[in-house]
Amino acid sequence: MDRRTALAIVLMLVVAVLPALLIKREPPPPQLAGALDTLVSPPPETVIVAPDTLREASIAAVAEVPQTDTIPEQQVVVQSPLFRLVFSSAGAKPVSAQLGEYRTFAPGDTGQAELLPVESRFLEYALVFGEDTLSLADWTFEPSDTAVTVATDGTELRWIGRRGALAVELTYTFRPDQYLFDVHGRISGTESSGFVLVRLGPRIALVEADSVLDYRSYSVVTKAAKTERLDFRSLDPGEQRALEGPFEWVAVKSKYFLTAVLAVEEEHAQFGGAMVTGGARDGKNATRADVVSSLPAPGGVFGFVGYIGPQEFRRLARIGHDLEDVNPYGWVFRPIIRPFANLIVRILLWMHGVLNLSYGWVLIVFGLAMRLLLWPLNQKAMKSSMAMQAIQPELKAVQERYKQDPQRMQQEVMKLYKEHGVNPLGGCLPMLIPMPVLFALFFVFRETIEFRGVPFLWLPDLSRPDPLYIIPILMGLSMFVVSKIGQRGVPPNPQAKMMLYVMPGFLTFIFLKLSAGLNLYYAVSNIASIPQQWLISQQRMKRVNNKRE
Repeated sequence: MDRRTALAIVLMLVVAVLPALLIKREPPPPQLAGALDTLVSPPPETVIVAPDTLREASIAAVAEVPQTDTIPEQQVVVQSPLFRLVFSSAGAKPVSAQLGEYRTFAPGDTGQAELLPVESRFLEYALVFGEDTLSLADWTFEPSDTAVTVATDGTELRWIGRRGALAVELTYTFRPDQYLFDVHGRISGTESSGFVLVRLGPRIALVEADSVLDYRSYSVVTKAAKTERLDFRSLDPGEQRALEGPFEWVAVKSKYFLTAVLAVEEEHAQFGGAMVTGGARDGKNATRADVVSSLPAPGGVFGFVGYIGPQEFRRLARIGHDLEDVNPYGWVFRPIIRPFANLIVRILLWMHGVLNLSYGWVLIVFGLAMRLLLWPLNQKAMKSSMAMQAIQPELKAVQERYKQDPQRMQQEVMKLYKEHGVNPLGGCLPMLIPMPVLFALFFVFRETIEFRGVPFLWLPDLSRPDPLYIIPILMGLSMFVVSKIGQRGVPPNPQAKMMLYVMPGFLTFIFLKLSAGLNLYYAVSNIASIPQQWLISQQRMKRVNNKRE
């Protein structure tokens, strides 16, 4: 069991350092690439759009309308039980998003988690007509209210911006119990239908104590036929990646939080594609990336749903459209790990709600329950192991007799197994079943926001390492005890004796920096297995003593 556990941990470490690096690189569509270049470049003094797309005035005339520096910027606060959003009249975009239920752990910072950094361009818009692009970032919009408190049945905030004959109206609809909000836009003063560029990024603000791990989690996730993730750190500064749609949603994520735009309603046209441009780096980790998604605007009308909030599994699952898949449980081993992780998250959340226990006690109960479920299998495996030990003399004799004929030796060995009713693989299954659970828990505690900042006893946060190292040391000691008991009645083996001391120490060292929740589960699981190991070792000792007599 110890060797397999070691292999599992080694594989887990490999998973932790091998993100999905093999992403197909495709050239950006010319139209979207040109639009992005316009957006990325500093705003020109005169924006050029094809004159035949406007009814009463050319875009040059639109550009001559006074800019935002002649009109003071106005901010509108939108307050709900879940969040506090601040919108700016410059571009009618949110410039601040604080979540009331979550606090920041960033060094030197206190208070509620602020998701939008100073340089945020989330929900910055641009209009595209033909090959020309008009950014709305420097437009001054007039709000319908100066302050908004979200009512029970929802509340609207409208913005209107004009340049010459061209007018853009944006309506945001908020709900008190959701981080989702509807966005409806209408463009007037133009004869032809273009499309709208909706900007995300360049990142979510840093609100975690471990900035490196947060930076490594920055990525763009899209949903077409399936979800695809592009890590910020896979992009070089200035490198562009075109993501081909159509997409149901496009999201930018950090370790625990998410900003997204979704085209999930029947009346919503899906996002045609997205462009991602690599940005600044901190060592090997990219800290930002420019993300622009394109949205058709037939008849000058467009709409989508925005999201600024946590990656709460149940909340995202209720939204549907696989939005909960933004969480990358398993990375390159995702097809294997993901089903276990989803199941475990559902079980832990259900236990938390039904039993009304803190997550620390939920983990203890979960660890005990896993051992009880595996008790019959472990019992069968240990009996199979003892049966294998009983036929070892006959097995060695067969191997010696037919060592020159491997094929005949294999036939005789299988015959011997059949005669004694021994399954050589019978002891493997109970040892392998806990491994996917352990792998899944590694990712669950690393990525699931429900465990973020949750204290238990002396532990300040189940998702972070034990600051006193008590739990990992207890885990290592319990592993030593289980192994020590497991060797009672087993023929002396120098290698097994060495592993008895080396493996618990090695794994304790590895687990020191892993989440306290994972250590707690593994320690409880080991301790819960001691009674069964003792009973089985007693049977083994009794069998050895009977042979001696």
